[in-house]
Amino acid sequence: MKWSWKLGSVAGIGIFVHWTFLILVGWIVLADIVHGLKHHESADGIVAEALQGSLFIVAIFSCIVLHELGHALTARRYGVRTQDITLLPIGGVARLERMPEDPVQEFWIAVAGPAVNVVIAAVLFAVLTVLGGSMSLSSASDVTVDAFHRFSEFLARLMWVNWFLVLFNSIPAFPMDGGRVLRAVLAHFSGDYVRSTQVAASVGQMLAILLGFVGLFGSNPFLIFIALFVFLGAQEEAHLVQMRSLMSGLPVRAAMMTRFRALAPDDSLAVATTELLAGAQQDFPVVGDGAVVGLLHRSDVIAALAEGGSGRVGDVMEADCGTVEDTEMLAGTFQRMRQSGCSALPVLHAGQLVGMITLENVGELMMINSALRQARASGAAQ
Repeated sequence: MKWSWKLGSVAGIGIFVHWTFLILVGWIVLADIVHGLKHHESADGIVAEALQGSLFIVAIFSCIVLHELGHALTARRYGVRTQDITLLPIGGVARLERMPEDPVQEFWIAVAGPAVNVVIAAVLFAVLTVLGGSMSLSSASDVTVDAFHRFSEFLARLMWVNWFLVLFNSIPAFPMDGGRVLRAVLAHFSGDYVRSTQVAASVGQMLAILLGFVGLFGSNPFLIFIALFVFLGAQEEAHLVQMRSLMSGLPVRAAMMTRFRALAPDDSLAVATTELLAGAQQDFPVVGDGAVVGLLHRSDVIAALAEGGSGRVGDVMEADCGTVEDTEMLAGTFQRMRQSGCSALPVLHAGQLVGMITLENVGELMMINSALRQARASGAAQ
């Protein structure tokens, strides 16, 4: 996900934090500082409140990561790899390589995350119960009692946060787990995955609108922020599932562009500029010694021209996107392009360059297939 920073890896899964997560961090720290200003006159008391708030953020972060690892490790049991986990203000997102087609598998993957939070909350409750009983039987000093109360309050807050995560993720709206559970249940009984996604997405968007009104009239901008995330998440999920349905069973060659120009690594940027102006092609495969060695995007040419305007194609081309065979499935290729950030890929047949596939071509094919489906549906209705 763009605008995210990697914090590390757990079980081979990269952990990232999105910049918007800092909004939640700032809100919690500010709330603790305000609380310290109200209840403490000394600077030490305010610093203690801020330190406790910082530790609380780390604890919340850990619970969210464990929640997402619950999804990821359950998905791994069904042979689905998790590419990374990103922390957002509304929680975390485990980016799975694909969603399983079996609704039962999706159901268990979806409920695994909240189940982790239930376990954490239950453990914290047990610890608080044991500590409460032990403290009531001891004759500790006032300083020890005060430290104990602070620690107990910290654990109690963390316990309620985990219960909140369970309840919040149970809302039947994408991208929360409840939306995926709702889709899995509907798809299991109806057998129509696309229609089930549309219903679950519509429910999620209606709940988002309701949440937005509550935030608006309740003067709570954070609720409006969450509502926007939920609404857009539901819309994107429905769109992606619809796209995958339209691409189902189609090979890459069904959407590839066969009229294209290729460039050589030693070609000058002036040659690339001429090709850009001569036609509508915006991405050029770069071929050297009979093999595809990279891809030149229009944005690369423009950036290079802005920096001086001279140089070779091989100096500014992108060599990380790779290639795709024309017999590969379009749905998998489309997902790979979106996840890698590559808007175009050279297409090979038996090792030879035969075409180009771009996100724009895929979109055009989807519009054509959607129009044909509507025409067939209208004809069948008549």
